[in-house]
Amino acid sequence: MIPAPPPAPAGSVAVPLFIGSDIYRGSTYGTRHPLRIPRVSTVMDLARALGWLPPERFRASPRAKPAALELWHQPAYIAALQAAEALGEATEEMRARFHLGTLSNPVFPEVYRRPATGAGGAMLAADLLCRTPGVIHVPGGGTHHGLPDRANGFCYLNDVVLGIRVLQRGGLSRVAYVDLDAHHCDGVELAFAGDPGVRMISVHEEGRWPFTGRLEDSAGGSAFNLPVPKGYNDSEARAVLHELILPRVAEFRPEALVLQCGADSLLEDPLSRLALSNRAYLEAVRALLPLAPRVLVLGGGGYNPWSVGRLWTAIWGQVAGRDQPDRLPAHASEVLQRLSWNGGGRPPPGPAMTTTLIDAPREGPVRAEIRDRLVRLARR
Repeated sequence: MIPAPPPAPAGSVAVPLFIGSDIYRGSTYGTRHPLRIPRVSTVMDLARALGWLPPERFRASPRAKPAALELWHQPAYIAALQAAEALGEATEEMRARFHLGTLSNPVFPEVYRRPATGAGGAMLAADLLCRTPGVIHVPGGGTHHGLPDRANGFCYLNDVVLGIRVLQRGGLSRVAYVDLDAHHCDGVELAFAGDPGVRMISVHEEGRWPFTGRLEDSAGGSAFNLPVPKGYNDSEARAVLHELILPRVAEFRPEALVLQCGADSLLEDPLSRLALSNRAYLEAVRALLPLAPRVLVLGGGGYNPWSVGRLWTAIWGQVAGRDQPDRLPAHASEVLQRLSWNGGGRPPPGPAMTTTLIDAPREGPVRAEIRDRLVRLARR
């Protein structure tokens, strides 16, 4: 059993809060899309089965109103997104101008309401954190590819940008953003490039869409980008955590930290070639929590329903101060046993994915190219 983290320093965090919604239950991007799988609903069900989500720790996510979304998104795009949901399809103009109705960004029944709920959750969390320091987990957030005027990379709205802008509007002048997703946070970097009040750190797979976030790219001095090679393991993630992420966050002295925990860097994910265990994410969360008085923990990518559900539930257990069980009780295991790929020809997972919460360690050598890249970033 992995014990709960030690208490945070006095005054640094308050009672953690989980923001979720039942809009994710049964909502999919379509039978041919990687996001046909359940994710946030699995986390809520598994956390409740473990006794980790009592009513006083849960808040239902509001749906962000169009005027609130204009903190980042253009009114014409927001109107098009609403129209696509009402029509149930995208017009030719919507496809050409707003990238709606494409293979990556299909029109589905909740194509406006679902991302607006994710945005509403992140914005509510940011507003609450401005008023009271603490930790808030919003697994439905983390859509870091969304652009002001169009959908991008499965992301219709950019709740990360919206949440950070709410933090800034609330008077916070130093916000750190750490992105652990396998894909680079191109939308977030676009929003805050050159902003001295936002420090962005992204660790992502090299040579993978959206093909941004090169080692040399600093976003006008606001970003540290570390592309990593396929097979990126727990030992390498630990070196990156201690030699890049923690020192760069600590020296910035953030008033708030936003942590994007996209689950697609896990070994089991079908859309990356990285090889982390969920222990690597938990180690990062545990180390980062004390570095800011306000922490917003988001979801993100992740396309294996079992690995996503286990990781985000374990993260909630981490921030809520719960011991992580070596083996799941039967009623919690049943939540994972009920999952499926919802189509496609992928095989079911091995027994460990339905009977345990924490992966076996996936250690390995720290390769020379990662060492070299860390040295180059340390010189900046």
